[in-house]
Amino acid sequence: MKSLIKYSLILAFPGIGLAQVFNPQNKKVTEKFFPEFSQKITTPAFQKKKGFTKYEEMMPFLQSLENKHKNIMKLSFVGESQKGKKIPLVILNKTSAVEDKIKVWIQGGIHGNEPASTEGVLYMIQELLENPEYSELLDQLEIGIIPMANIDGYEVQERTAANGMDLNRDQTKLMVPESVYLKQAFSDFNAEVAVDFHEFHPFRADYLQMGKAGYTVPYDVMFLYSGNLNVPGSLRELTENTFVKNAEKFLGEHQLSAHDYFTTSKDDGYTVFNLGSINARASATSYALSNCVSSLIEVRGIDIGKTSFKRRVSTTFLIAVSYMQTAVKEKEKLRAVLKDAQQENKDVIIRSSRKPGKKELKFIDLSTNEMVTEEVSVRNALRSRPVLTRPMPTAYLILPSGKNMIEKLKTLGVKVAQTQQPEKLDVENYIVTKYKKASVKFEGTFGQTLSTENHPVTKDFPAGTYIIYTDQKNKGLIFETIEPEADNGFAAYGVLKAALGEELPVYRYMNSKLLSN
Repeated sequence: MKSLIKYSLILAFPGIGLAQVFNPQNKKVTEKFFPEFSQKITTPAFQKKKGFTKYEEMMPFLQSLENKHKNIMKLSFVGESQKGKKIPLVILNKTSAVEDKIKVWIQGGIHGNEPASTEGVLYMIQELLENPEYSELLDQLEIGIIPMANIDGYEVQERTAANGMDLNRDQTKLMVPESVYLKQAFSDFNAEVAVDFHEFHPFRADYLQMGKAGYTVPYDVMFLYSGNLNVPGSLRELTENTFVKNAEKFLGEHQLSAHDYFTTSKDDGYTVFNLGSINARASATSYALSNCVSSLIEVRGIDIGKTSFKRRVSTTFLIAVSYMQTAVKEKEKLRAVLKDAQQENKDVIIRSSRKPGKKELKFIDLSTNEMVTEEVSVRNALRSRPVLTRPMPTAYLILPSGKNMIEKLKTLGVKVAQTQQPEKLDVENYIVTKYKKASVKFEGTFGQTLSTENHPVTKDFPAGTYIIYTDQKNKGLIFETIEPEADNGFAAYGVLKAALGEELPVYRYMNSKLLSN
């Protein structure tokens, strides 16, 4: 069946809650499309009939593994959750003849209602340490692992942190304590490959408006990787055509299905499917902007309890293994791409638009329990085009009053210098020509939308002015946070305060001569 989807979500009775909108997964769907795996898994959630791993169960599990493998595993803590629970960091680093090991970062549980992410990461740690089949990976890799990023949310199986904020919408504004700890740990580790594990909801409201009785997503897993144009093209290509493709093939060998990640939104009452990521506020793009291969992995699982839980945990594990195997196999290419990406010198992409088009997607028709194909309208972030650009400056200058921005930049792994004496410099300023402040908070802040114009000026800068050079590894994060019009920048989230007609306390230094510091 092929048709152009033109649905609008209409809730006839406003009192109906989400739980009544979403359909549960019935046994017929599970048995036909997602049969449970049979292998033995001994992580904490599989030691009990109900519920998922609690923090108090995870910590003894990790401590036991560390005690048995002290020569490989080191357990430490990056900070505390808002409710005072220490956030564990596992480092796997086996002594071997390889001195320049590839550094791989693995994270799970940043959303507390996505249990296969944490459980899959725990299973991965156990298998890497105790299954000889993976000893070669430990010879070649140093692996940094956050198994349960959002402890408070995970304990009650809720998406957000204790203060109600989403840790994966906080990767640039860094307003939540856990976000700061996690990002600092990531920056300190200096990953070359980073994978963030999640689960997705297969029964979204828009899908349930399709067909006679609704559709559901037929894929075991979906891959979210960045189309952000400040991520160099060679790095985006390596991620998509090597790491993702290898993982999809590996999953297919284990009878697991995969697709690029998509979600839905509304456009004049029509349902549009959004492919890929460009937003620096979330890990897929935030990691990539720090110059590493990055993917956010969405396993099919939210709100279906322990249905096919071994299958979901195994999917998480297999993808982690595939990314690590590809990193080892493609070591020289990976290092070459990352080196070239750091040296790339092109315009700063401040805003971009997703490529619109049509695409055929598969679904499971809940009325027939059969696979169907629909042609849908898509906006493809993986094929974005630039809308607003500026030449890349030699450096950005921020006045001493911008210390809050500087602290966030440092947490993001950006190197910052300061002038030691007053200087008169030729720079470009930013004058706010359009300004709008949101009337409702988003993730704890009133957003700002603004446009600016640059003008050449000669300005006296005081001693202590911050210098952020753009010839550094994490320059993509510099552009995404400092440029005032950036959708996920400091101005957008109110970290950089603005007003119509004002000059912002941020400047573009275009001279190739380095400043004294």
